Amino acid sequence: MATEHEVETTGLLGWIDRRFPLTSTWKKHVSEYYAPKNFNFWYFFGSLALLVLVNQIVTGIFLTMNYKPDATLAFASVEYIMRDVPWGWLIRYMHSTGASMFFVVVYLHMFRGLLYGSYRKPRELVWVFGCAIFLCLMAEAFFGYLLPWGQMSFWGAQVIVNLFSAIPFIGPDLSLWIRGDYVVSDVTLNRFFAFHVIAIPLVLIGLVVAHLVALHEVGSNNPDGIEIKAKKDAKGIPLDGIPFHPYYSVHDFLGVCVFLMIFAAIIFLAPEMGGYFLEANNFIPANPLQTPPEIAPVWYFTAFYAMLRATTDPFKIVLMIVIALLGVLALVRGRGKWRLGLPVLAVLVILAMYFTQSKFWGVVVMGGAVVSLFFLPWLDRSPVKSIRYRPLFHKVFYGIFVLIFLTLGFLGTRPVSPAATLIAQICAIIYFAFFLGMPFWTRLGKFKQPPERVQFKPH
Repeated sequence: MATEHEVETTGLLGWIDRRFPLTSTWKKHVSEYYAPKNFNFWYFFGSLALLVLVNQIVTGIFLTMNYKPDATLAFASVEYIMRDVPWGWLIRYMHSTGASMFFVVVYLHMFRGLLYGSYRKPRELVWVFGCAIFLCLMAEAFFGYLLPWGQMSFWGAQVIVNLFSAIPFIGPDLSLWIRGDYVVSDVTLNRFFAFHVIAIPLVLIGLVVAHLVALHEVGSNNPDGIEIKAKKDAKGIPLDGIPFHPYYSVHDFLGVCVFLMIFAAIIFLAPEMGGYFLEANNFIPANPLQTPPEIAPVWYFTAFYAMLRATTDPFKIVLMIVIALLGVLALVRGRGKWRLGLPVLAVLVILAMYFTQSKFWGVVVMGGAVVSLFFLPWLDRSPVKSIRYRPLFHKVFYGIFVLIFLTLGFLGTRPVSPAATLIAQICAIIYFAFFLGMPFWTRLGKFKQPPERVQFKPH
């Protein structure tokens, strides 16, 4: 007798099903996975992220067939791929453009989660897995950025690895261990190649699988923030759900077609995207004796890089004052075991900041900007999930957050100046205030009552 998500099959499919859960897995995760029927434009980006991941893996495999992870041959091998390998230029541009488009898609995917509260109970683990995927992507992009062995690759890696030397006590040894040498060299290139091609992709694929399994266990969120599993028919099917296949597989196919047109237009018409996707300095072989006038990371790192640069000695003092105020607030309003714990922690952090370099705290600020995302499910105390039913000032705060992030991203591409540094410092404070203030401001205001059933208008 067939159980849930299983079917009785004969022939080759039946032979496979008796030995491997092929049909039941298909039914559980695709054809009988019931998703809310009110998905909108923002729900394209999850499947697009999977598409770009496949593109990166496939094109990466073809690139490794001709790439030489050797400091004396790496740049020439990339030129060989671009000029002499049949269609090598297309594969290389698909990979380099795919890296940028991966972050475009992931940033929009995460923003959708922010808008509709997709990180709220019961999807905390889905969000944490997603943030871990984001961290892996950053590591993967960083390791891959050195491989062309161009000027910006070489000096960008030099700057980033040197940041670890600012960590007290273990910093110099840690940066030496990462490089494998006293400077970025052939040893560094080889280990970065191993991480980029083998280690990080394995972790990334595992996290993607965990992300999807966790999502299908609790069900997808929707623009109304309503749990469709709460209302089911006599057969146990959600009243406001429809099978992912064929409805959303066709729906996503439309998004894939539009995305591929944009992707192809960039590859064929503007693969360098004015220097944002591929910098001009990376078409020059790496020269350890000549530093480029400006060293900046690729655009998808620039928001965090701007925070790093903005952490100067005066800004460190501002941070110490802010932490002291937070400690006083915790002492006044704290309850239970946290009443003294948080103020003591604030004092210890201030003492640590006083006796360490601002460079180290720049690394902490940059890392904290990413780590803050992990705690979003527990910081947001709003009684509703979706932005649709929140007060107007909540929407304004979300808009300010996006504007701040874009401003930081732009400043990270510009040369250092007193005005740019000041603006970046203000933006960094607002960025962290958005998260640290969430337990307070997300409770305030007049909330609309979400409907009992999802709001859906057929096309």
